[in-house]
Amino acid sequence: MQTAPGPPDGPVFVLVHGIGMSHRYLARLSGELAPSGTVHSIDLPGFGGTATPSERMSIADAGRALAGTLDALGISDVVLVGHSMGAQFATELAAQRPDLVAHLVLVGPATDPRRARYVVQAVDLTRDALKEPLSGNAITFTDYLRCGPRWYLAELAPMLAFRTDQRLRDVVAPTLVIRGGDDPIARHDWCAELADIGVDGSLVTIPGHRHLVQHTAAAQTSDAVLAFARRDVVLEP
Repeated sequence: MQTAPGPPDGPVFVLVHGIGMSHRYLARLSGELAPSGTVHSIDLPGFGGTATPSERMSIADAGRALAGTLDALGISDVVLVGHSMGAQFATELAAQRPDLVAHLVLVGPATDPRRARYVVQAVDLTRDALKEPLSGNAITFTDYLRCGPRWYLAELAPMLAFRTDQRLRDVVAPTLVIRGGDDPIARHDWCAELADIGVDGSLVTIPGHRHLVQHTAAAQTSDAVLAFARRDVVLEP
């Protein structure tokens, strides 16, 4: 876990990575948010060099692990931001423990059930990587190596099976969905559907960016998160 201290009277942001990843590809977003509030970027079990569990971690397990971390930190009413599979983890935590989450932000959320097949996801991921910048791909590939193929594949099945759209109906926190305009993984119709389901839901599309929008457009992503948390700007419908 990485923590970036911010103003004590500001919001508390909790960032959650996706499959195979770690806090490292959330570092730019963390840096943009830190002037406004404290940021905790959490590495889940088996990711980011943390110990790999002996058994597969379900999305519900991940939600409980996140809740335990927030309880240990003594924080609640957080602005919870999850990217890709991290959006699943974040949705689950918000459903399990509404006391911990004031605002829910899903960035490039996985997985559209209409595309929840191994081959389709592999093709979409490859298409995305071919047009992501070297800086993003370098972090992605080194984090994948640290995660290892066994744990990555073990977690791929829960990711494909989890219905973010259904679980989001159990979330009471206001929800913001953010996507890159050229993201082949979190496509527009899917993200719009989640925004419609979420309480007081909104969708922000950042043109010209792809799945790693929180890395390649960190300032714009941060602006959208801050506006949502403060409710001082009308978000894109």
